[in-house]
Amino acid sequence: MSRVEAKKPSLYISEPLSEHAVHQSLSVLSGVLKSCYGPAGRLKQLHNGVGGYVCTTSQSSTVLRCLSISHPVLKVLTASVQNHVSRYSDCGLFTAILCCSLIENFTSINILPCTVIKISKHLLTLCTDYLQSEACACRVPVDFSNLETLFCLVRSILTSKPACMLRKMEVDHLTRLTVKAFLLTVPCHVETSAVLGKCVIVPMKGRRVMDSTVFPGLLLETTEKQFPETLSIKRTSSDMIKVALFCVSMSGDLSNLAEGSITVHHRISLERSELDQLLNVGKQLVNDGIGLVVCQKVIHPSLKQYLKENHVVTVDRVGLPMMEPLSQMTGSVPIASIHSFSPSCYGSLKDVCTVSFAPKHFVHLIPNDTFICSLMLCNRSETTWDELKRVYETAEHVLQLTIKEPLALLGGGCSETHLASYIRYKSCNLPASSLKAIDCSQTQFQLVADAFCRSLESVACSLNHDDGDIFTDMVYGHCWLVPSGFSSVSNWSDLVSKCGCGINSNTQNLNWKVLQSQFSSPLLQSCLKEPPVKAAEFLTLDCFAAKCSGLQVAVETANLILDLSCIIEDQN
Repeated sequence: MSRVEAKKPSLYISEPLSEHAVHQSLSVLSGVLKSCYGPAGRLKQLHNGVGGYVCTTSQSSTVLRCLSISHPVLKVLTASVQNHVSRYSDCGLFTAILCCSLIENFTSINILPCTVIKISKHLLTLCTDYLQSEACACRVPVDFSNLETLFCLVRSILTSKPACMLRKMEVDHLTRLTVKAFLLTVPCHVETSAVLGKCVIVPMKGRRVMDSTVFPGLLLETTEKQFPETLSIKRTSSDMIKVALFCVSMSGDLSNLAEGSITVHHRISLERSELDQLLNVGKQLVNDGIGLVVCQKVIHPSLKQYLKENHVVTVDRVGLPMMEPLSQMTGSVPIASIHSFSPSCYGSLKDVCTVSFAPKHFVHLIPNDTFICSLMLCNRSETTWDELKRVYETAEHVLQLTIKEPLALLGGGCSETHLASYIRYKSCNLPASSLKAIDCSQTQFQLVADAFCRSLESVACSLNHDDGDIFTDMVYGHCWLVPSGFSSVSNWSDLVSKCGCGINSNTQNLNWKVLQSQFSSPLLQSCLKEPPVKAAEFLTLDCFAAKCSGLQVAVETANLILDLSCIIEDQN
């Protein structure tokens, strides 16, 4: 059969970064992401252009997923950021903004890309070595015996997403709940290797945020009149409740039978035979002392009635996502057949009770050892609840990362400006042997280092959305925001009380300079060895692991894009 249309040749683009359209698209993407950044970030409403669901958010994961990216260069950038977010959940906007700024600043200097790449790799090594060193003045140790640092970390994440529409009192309440839920997932007794438990989110849309609460164990949603307020349930001699967990349908139909032919004898009813088998299963469960039967799918009404008469509580239709936490919490092995199973599959619980939160009703399964919990998450509307759920999942993942590496970085733009000051300080004292190893001149190194530092500072400047001014001090290299209209005031200390992260006050003579000023670049004069303990309650913190990874991804992706010599794109 002949082709309806002749095959088009592939499109060959030489030196893609030299195209004006690429820089224009990169500038638009950078502007969109910068406008989302921080607690005062502007919200984005995203939809598919032909109606349907509208998403209101400022999160990088959602924005990048919903944006229609066509140019291959931008696809590389967004794919790198999305991969970072899939692994760390946090610092997606930081990574994307820094990458865009690096590309824009590196291409603005007249230096060969291969030289820029070598120098930027050296600068990245300087940053990562400094961040990993004990001398780093922009990182904070996280002590899990002191909850204030954990509260600061979670509060910083919650306040950075304005689409959640949270008041201060609600932020404080959710901060405590998030930390409490996380600590409930940490096992009390660890022998060789610790495995964190799980927090299951129970959605409650249309309720006050302050109604949110944490339950040890699991909440299984049921119908309104399925259970009385006080449950009559069979217990063992040690006052425990034995649990049987089924992952196979117990409805009595024949849908679970495999494909093939079935030979049925005369006057034999398959449905009746299946029901008889289910009742035999019920008798075995009663004889084995089971007090609770949980089924992923449907339980036949006759079997439910029989078990109820024998003081066995049944919960069905729990769904596949609940099977893993149920198995973890009870110690039971999911039973995949109603024809044969071993008593070794059974698990146990401490207690079972009912909980009602209008209009929903739940069975509350209370475990022996708490490392599975349920967070009843409430918000006033579906849009704000969806955003809050994503933010909670980010906070939970950040706490999991922090327990592996108990460190945090100072937020509010202070880590970025401090790193920029540190790089400028180190680049002024670079030994000749390093320049020889990189194979570049002092002038080339200074130009690339300045572009690198301006890119870091541009991330801090992105926190300002109201035409204010950003300053950095000459002592610690921290970031200070002055409200708009006051840049001409000589005594800036009257306008600001704390730096971006909240660790430094204006009581010292810090010799401030306008950030990215055309005049003398700020140099770090000394390092803050240890943050004051009294300021811990007010700190803005970022996830150490996520930000270090974001820094590395941003620099490496920018280098990859700078190294592109051509693009070959299929047009068919």
